[in-house]
Order: sequence, then structure tokens, then C-alpha cells
Amino acid sequence: MDVFPGRLYQASEVENISGLEEIAAISENKCFRCGNTNPVLFGEMDCAFCGKETCVYCRNCIVMGRVNSCQSLYYRKTSTLAETKSALLNWDGTLSKGQQKASNAVVDSLEQSRNMLLWAVAGSGKTEMMFEGMNWALRKGYRVCLASPRVDVCLELHPRLKAVFPTVEIVCLYGDSEDKYQGEQFVLATTHQLIRFYEAFQVIFIDEVDAFPYAKDPFLEYAVEKSRTKEGATIVITATPEKKWQQECANGKRHFVKIPARYHRRKLPVPRLCWIGPWKKKLTQGKISPKLITWINNIKLKKQPALIFFPEIEAMNNFAEVLATYGFEKPVTVHSADGARKEKVEWLRERKIDLLLTTTILERGVTFTDVQVAVFGSEEKIFTEAALVQIAGRAGRKMTHPTGDVCFFHYGKTAEMNRAISHIKKMNELGLAEGMLDD
Repeated sequence: MDVFPGRLYQASEVENISGLEEIAAISENKCFRCGNTNPVLFGEMDCAFCGKETCVYCRNCIVMGRVNSCQSLYYRKTSTLAETKSALLNWDGTLSKGQQKASNAVVDSLEQSRNMLLWAVAGSGKTEMMFEGMNWALRKGYRVCLASPRVDVCLELHPRLKAVFPTVEIVCLYGDSEDKYQGEQFVLATTHQLIRFYEAFQVIFIDEVDAFPYAKDPFLEYAVEKSRTKEGATIVITATPEKKWQQECANGKRHFVKIPARYHRRKLPVPRLCWIGPWKKKLTQGKISPKLITWINNIKLKKQPALIFFPEIEAMNNFAEVLATYGFEKPVTVHSADGARKEKVEWLRERKIDLLLTTTILERGVTFTDVQVAVFGSEEKIFTEAALVQIAGRAGRKMTHPTGDVCFFHYGKTAEMNRAISHIKKMNELGLAEGMLDD
């Protein structure tokens, strides 16, 4: 579990728990580490440890080391640190009306050990809304974790958190991370990493809770629950909660706070629709719609950076090849398996490039100044309402550039596209009604 590698502990510091348990009522096994109860994901082996020929083990999390029914998992007992009255948060920014409302709600929920959904639009400054809650928990001596399903989000937040909590030990854990957990009070991690922890944190923040893979993987939800102490609190943050959660909020079954406006008090950019015909067929013919070529030329004239989102890697790569035949420099592409994606994102930020083609990997968790956004083939199934709302949320995020163009280039309108536009318009209306927008 979360016993630190390379360190020795007294027996009183370490406890153990059965790796697999049998649920008698339903005659099924359960893996304590990952929560697996699927019979298909268990196997039997001839075990040298217990001598049985049918020793059961979990195949679901075997990549982390085999968990056998005859063996235990060991973990270090979690303890809070000494409470401090010293200020740990070093941030001289000012919260907007909406941000202050959310910040107060976060602190109140933590004081009451009550779970909460922070429902705030993309670009509203959700990280800043968490600062006071994090500060409260760290000063209490609590162990805090900020988790996200996306590595990109962790990489973006790590330097920001180190800057505002300069005296707090913070570690960033993800698949390829060189950092190792050594008992730091503040852990920033992908949700997968929480499988390694058991009741290690009093407070957990989950950013982008609706993002893949967390939203589609029940094992990750189990990992988060297992890693937090029973008396602790979890704050989940997103701009696009799933429909069930939205209904629970409306029915009073879920504790939440909704922030419908950005900190700079300007409306969210509302996407516009642009029909480009059978784009797949055109790409195979080496053609791109003149409407999209015009869009690219316009942003180049204005010297603005741009993101174009694609439904699949193949379409993105074909587009890049064809675009080069139109006299443009071949654009840079990025996707989830791209080992250089962190560097490519920085190229766009630093304006070493003006155009970046991407899959939905950059739909959330990244911020650019004055970026213009297009979705190519927005009618494709991968572009759900949530995905399109998040993509549109890349534009107009900065105080210096609070507006931006968002265009859905499509071969037919979908219900998801219409819902995304309606979602954004409703947030703007609510922001006006609550006095959080100037216009």
C-alpha cells in the first residue's frame, strides 16, 4: 500500500489487512486493493507461499504486484501532523464574487467533514477557489490529496501549488513520475495512484471528476474512497457534472455550490456552427473545406494561437498532411500517446507555434492566452455535450483576453452539439441573474 520504499518502520507503525476477502453472502471474492469483485478477473494458482493448488489471486491489479488470498497487504498508519497557526498560503490575488462564494463553501464543507460538488464553469478559476480550503486543512495538520484523472492537469497544477504553498512538502505522482511518495503532507496525483493508499488522507479534492477514465471506471472511485479516512471529506470539482449528479443537485440530494461565471466577469464564448460537408471523403481526396481554410487564415492574420480538435488520430494526421499542400507549414499534432505532448503544449503557450492539432486530450486542464478554438467533425460520437462544453471553455479564459472564437465545423447537427450550446447559454443567463457578469 503506501509504505514508503527504502525505509524501515517499527512494528507499531505498520498494520496489515487481507489482500482478498470472501463475501460470504454472495460467495464472491473481493480484492481489497482495487475493489475488484468480477469473478472473471480472479485466477487460481499453485501457491508456494500457502501450499494450496487453488490459491486465488486478483488479475485486475496484477500490474502492481500479485495479491493472493493467503497474503496480506501492509500499510503505514496515517497520523495527522501538528496543527499550526502560521499562514501557509502565499497568494496575494483577489477572489471574484463567484470565487469567494465557492471558497467559503469549500471551507465550510471541510469544517463539517461534508462531501461537496463544486460545479463551476471552465475558466472560472477553480484552483483559486480551493486555496483557502487547502490552507485550512494543511494548517489543521491534515494530509491532503488533490487528484485528477488526467496527467496533464497534474502537471499544470504542480508548479502552481508549489508557488502558493512554498513551505509545504508537495509530491506529484503519476505513471511516469520520478517522484516517490515519502510521507509528504500534500499529494498531487492521478486517480490511478490512489489505489496504492489506504486511509491516508483526511481531505481529498478531485479535479475534473467527470473526465475519462475516472467517470468510466468504478475501480477508481473505490480507490478514492479507500484512500480517505472515514471521518474526512471529499470535494469534487467539474464544469460538467453527469446528468445524474445534476438531477441530484436539483432535487436537494447532493450538497453543491454552482459558479456560473468566470472570474473576469465576462460571458462564456458561445460556439457557432459551420457546416463543411462530408469532410472524411474530402480528406481522402486531399481537400479541406474552404470555410476552415478561411478560419485558419483569419487567425493567422490576427496572430492568434489556435487549437483544432479532432475526433480521432487518423483524421488529425490526414488533416495535417493535407493542410501542408495548401501552402501552410505542416502543423504540430498531439494526442494521449504522444511522449512529447507536454513540450508541444508549451510551444503553443510560448508562441513557438501558432496552431496545434489535438485529440480530446486537451479538452480540459490546460490554459492558453487568446486561443481560438475549432472542432473538426463535431458531429462525431466522441464529442459529447460535456466534451464540447469543456473544449469551448479553452477560449476566453484570461483577464487580458476574455473573449474568443469557438466554431464547431460539422457534417450535421447533433443533439450533443445543441445541448452544449444551450448549456453555455444557460450558464451565461444564470451568471447575469446572480450579478456575476458585467454584461
